[in-house]
Amino acid sequence: MAVKLDSVVPFGRSLDEYVKMFNLSDVDLQQSLLSVADGPASFNAEGTQLGYSITSVDPLYAFSALQIKQRFDAVVDDIIDQVANSLDDWVWSYHRSPDQLRESRDRTAQLFCQDFEQGKADGRYHIGSLPQLDYPDNSYRIGLCSHFLFLYSEQLSQTFHLESICEMLRICQEVRIFPLLNLDLQPSSHLDFVMSALANLGYECEIQPVAYEFQRNGNRLLRIARPA
Repeated sequence: MAVKLDSVVPFGRSLDEYVKMFNLSDVDLQQSLLSVADGPASFNAEGTQLGYSITSVDPLYAFSALQIKQRFDAVVDDIIDQVANSLDDWVWSYHRSPDQLRESRDRTAQLFCQDFEQGKADGRYHIGSLPQLDYPDNSYRIGLCSHFLFLYSEQLSQTFHLESICEMLRICQEVRIFPLLNLDLQPSSHLDFVMSALANLGYECEIQPVAYEFQRNGNRLLRIARPA
């Protein structure tokens, strides 16, 4: 049983999860990072405390911290209930139980909300949405996209995926996307098309294993880079 969602939901992950999901090395974390469709993740809040240079962009940031928290609160119980009713579809190594998952997501959302208004004033949180972002070419070293592209394959078309990734590659020298499964816990039907199209455009595409798995078999990322 997969999690059933009609639209993109505000569900964020922590800095530690980002490091594992995206194979972020100490060297990577010293680069300029653009995190796209970041939602209420605490990656920016926690990373900023450690001196990292992170910009997060999401249409959700048009709302206040309180409004974003209310949106999170409106969906979290249903998602956790669906996960609890399909325990065998998930890997319980990082998160030990649905209750621990809920605690982690609550803590992540709280850290985000505590940071959001100051971070927005500091220019670390921007309002924007794929497939078009308002940044100059080559603005960032690494672009990240967590739990949006490929995950919502039923809701977002092949064309949307390709245009979105090309837009990120216009802005960033390298792009990493995780996970590569859709909400039905199956490999995205868009993945082969996107990789083939990007290769034809001259980009280097590589699927890499990562040290994070919650969706069963969802332990790979797609890394795309401009040719050397």
